[in-house]
Amino acid sequence: MPKKITLSSSKLPTWLMSVIALMAGGLFSFALAPYDYWILALVSPALLYTCLQQRKAPQAFLIGWSYGFGLWFVGAFWLYTSIHVYGDTSSFVSVLLIALMAIIMGLFSALQAWTYRRFFPETPLTFAPLWILFEWAKTWVFTGFPWLFVGYAFTERFLDHYAPLFGVFGVSFIAVLIATAMVEILKKRLFWAVPIAVVIFGAWAVSNFIFVQPKSERPLSVSLIQGNIPQDLKWLTSYQDRTLEIYKNLSASEWGRDLIVWPESSIPMAQTAIEPFLNEIENSASSHGSAWVTGIPYYDEQGSIKTQKAIFYNSLMASGTQTSGLYQKQRLVPFGEYIPLAGLLKWVLPALQNDATAGGFSAGAPNQPPLQVKGHNLGAAICYEVAYPNLTRHNAQKSDFMITVSNDAWFTGTAGPWQHLQMVQMRAKENGRWFIRATNTGVTAFINAQGHIVEQAPLDHEYVLRGNLPAYTGQTLYNRLGDWPILILSGLLLLLGLRYRPRQMNVSFKSRR
Repeated sequence: MPKKITLSSSKLPTWLMSVIALMAGGLFSFALAPYDYWILALVSPALLYTCLQQRKAPQAFLIGWSYGFGLWFVGAFWLYTSIHVYGDTSSFVSVLLIALMAIIMGLFSALQAWTYRRFFPETPLTFAPLWILFEWAKTWVFTGFPWLFVGYAFTERFLDHYAPLFGVFGVSFIAVLIATAMVEILKKRLFWAVPIAVVIFGAWAVSNFIFVQPKSERPLSVSLIQGNIPQDLKWLTSYQDRTLEIYKNLSASEWGRDLIVWPESSIPMAQTAIEPFLNEIENSASSHGSAWVTGIPYYDEQGSIKTQKAIFYNSLMASGTQTSGLYQKQRLVPFGEYIPLAGLLKWVLPALQNDATAGGFSAGAPNQPPLQVKGHNLGAAICYEVAYPNLTRHNAQKSDFMITVSNDAWFTGTAGPWQHLQMVQMRAKENGRWFIRATNTGVTAFINAQGHIVEQAPLDHEYVLRGNLPAYTGQTLYNRLGDWPILILSGLLLLLGLRYRPRQMNVSFKSRR
């Protein structure tokens, strides 16, 4: 009678498991916005967990690498627009660069799989903690690329109630635990239904927790100006006057409201080159009792004198009535604001030789104070840095509102802007603050303290989005403690796994004897 073969059997060839893992990684991105097939965020890690069953560590490394390559090649393919269209690079080289990025980022999954099979027993209680530690590592290793986390698939789903307690990594932990526990149930280990029931009940229980509440002050009336400037025109000298005219005209009817916000780099010139225009807009704001916040490349004159090199920051500048402050972006987007190994890559990215903004920004200092807007603290996050949970948490700690500005025209027509918006929603849930999100081409939106989109502007249109936002007070558990609770829990579970693993190996050795 032929021997029955299951997917988890070690007799299935490694190459087949690698192909399945590759497909599982590629499928994951469809769990995120704009597709929102959230069930794939359970299916994808469950398939990897199954493919790793009974595998030796070297085999697990290859399977994990295949998963990671599929995850990043499909999930971050929105970089193609930035590299090909605005980097003036051929289609072949653009795809090659994305594949190289996927190979490098896939090493996270490869090392995760190798570590899992080398040191730990096969159980969801070691697989899920390792998953979280490697997601967390993506926020800081080589400055980080914190994208494609499992928790984001549940931004508008039941498990998101864990976000104010444990952040996106807590949501990821619960989701991966459920996914792998379901695999165990299919293998007739029915006791794994208990932890699934516990975490689902827990999501309902914590949904009743109240960490933050609105202040009694009058809501802030806010207008967001979406100029819809095409990326290929944005930095042309010949189009600068037209850009300023568009933002000035769209704002003309909004003076008198509490706050008018222009998006990231909406002014395409440094403050030193455009002082008359800045004074004109500031006078318009002040004479009507309005605050004005704008994105602008900020030229650091003192720093440039000291270093003998021009220093620019991607900045938010606040002015107008009872308003002041300057925030300089701390985390820069690769291939947008700086180019990794720029000197080596100029031959494949010829646009770098002609466009300083494609790789010419410097990172701002840590622990910058919030902007002051009409007696309120306005915590800031510019574009890509809102993807960093801990950085946004620090900026939100002394805030009444949060503001994030972006220019996702770099990735027009891709999933990138929608994934980016989903991250803003998660940051709102984690920190219990309304988010003001002003963008050049979209998605411009108001997001409430529960992470829900209240108002949203249409994509790729000139538009003014108006809203009234309440200031909030109080702190979520995540805003107080950050990632430490979920990291400590993951570490403890892995320590228990290490303690269990030698006993398992000894029993197996004795049974063979």
